[in-house]
This record gives sequence, C-alpha cells and structure tokens, in this order.
Amino acid sequence: MRRIAAILGSALFLVIAPGTLAGYVPWSLSRWHVASPLLGFFPFRVMGALLIALGLPVLLDSFARFAIQGLGTPAPVAPPRHLVVTGLYRYVRNPMYVAVTSLILGQGLLLGSVSVLEYGLVVWVGFHLFILGYEEPVLRGKFGAEYKEFCTHVPRWLPRLTPWQRMAKPGAD
Repeated sequence: MRRIAAILGSALFLVIAPGTLAGYVPWSLSRWHVASPLLGFFPFRVMGALLIALGLPVLLDSFARFAIQGLGTPAPVAPPRHLVVTGLYRYVRNPMYVAVTSLILGQGLLLGSVSVLEYGLVVWVGFHLFILGYEEPVLRGKFGAEYKEFCTHVPRWLPRLTPWQRMAKPGAD
C-alpha cells in the first residue's frame, strides 16, 4: 500500500471506528450533559479531562505510525506491512485501544456519567477479547519471532516505565 493511500485509509478508519466508539456512542448515551461529579468528588472531573487530554494525542500518534511506518491502516482489511514498534508502542502493545478506552472513561468521569463509564468497561472487554482471539494470533502468524520478541518485552495494557529498545539484528546497519 502506498504511503498516501495508507494515510487516507487510516484517516477514514479513525473517523469511522474510534469516532463512533469514543465520540458518537458516548454522546448518544450522555448528550454530553455535564451532571454532578461522580460521588460528589470534583477531582473525578479533573481526572476525566486528563484522560481525554492524554488519550487523543496517543490515538492520533498511533494511527499516524500505522500509516507512515507500517504502510497500512489499523483496519483488518488493510493491515500494515511492517510491525510498528516505535513511539508509544515501545511502552505498551496496544496504545490505540488504551487511548480509545481512555477517551471514553475520561468522558464518563468528566461528565459524571455512569452509563458512559459502564460503556467504557464493555468496550475495554471487547477490545481485550478481540486482541486475544484475533489480533495477536494474526500478528504472530504474520510477523513471527519479531512479534514474539515485542510481546515478551512490551505489556499489553499497562505501559512500561521505560521504553523498550529493540536489539539490533546481527549484520544490520
């Protein structure tokens, strides 16, 4: 896939998938009505704003890396040609899923919406099952030892404190 096609495909998928999961559905559940802070605890609202502020750049960076470095999209119909193990992928294996979950849970906390928080948990469970049942087996089959090494050193959900440094392959310059 040419780089420009990968960029356009990733942008389209960004609008369709995360746009629906982290935008339209939370809006449909809450109409983005700001209710009282959960449990009357205002810091929950601040935590929600932080989760949103941190999640959005992570999502955008991850999508860009898939297109520019991976030469593909996050969509299973046009996957990347190369395993992406740079940027935030050096800290956590699934920054896109972490970012989308962060955006949804952040909205729930910011808006004081229990239904959005419940939805966020359902989305996370769905992501987890998809990763275990489809994504990881496909990536193991496509990238073999390279993906196995990545999985050995980079956690699925909770980021490492220090970035993983891939060992240089013998004979590589």
